[in-house]
Amino acid sequence: MSKKAYWIGRVEVTNPEAYKRYAEKNGAAFKKYGARFLVRGGAFEIGEGGAKARNVVIEFPSYEAARECYHSVEYRAAVAERQGAAYADIIIIEGYDGPQPS
Repeated sequence: MSKKAYWIGRVEVTNPEAYKRYAEKNGAAFKKYGARFLVRGGAFEIGEGGAKARNVVIEFPSYEAARECYHSVEYRAAVAERQGAAYADIIIIEGYDGPQPS
């Protein structure tokens, strides 16, 4: 069984109206690739380092699905809407299913 994977996004929205168009359009890609929002905005506290105003964590069923979604035609169309509306840092990362602290 393949490990889950995640997009971790840190976003600074500069044009809220244009960003809404991105948010409306990205749903097609997320649905197609089995994505599920775990964090979508919300209150946060900076423990260390810097931050942007908006934080997002999206879960995917596999690393392959997460990568395919990011590079998909559907998501690229959504990204075109985000250009000029926000600055974003997005990483695609494989989940961990090993031992946990006891």
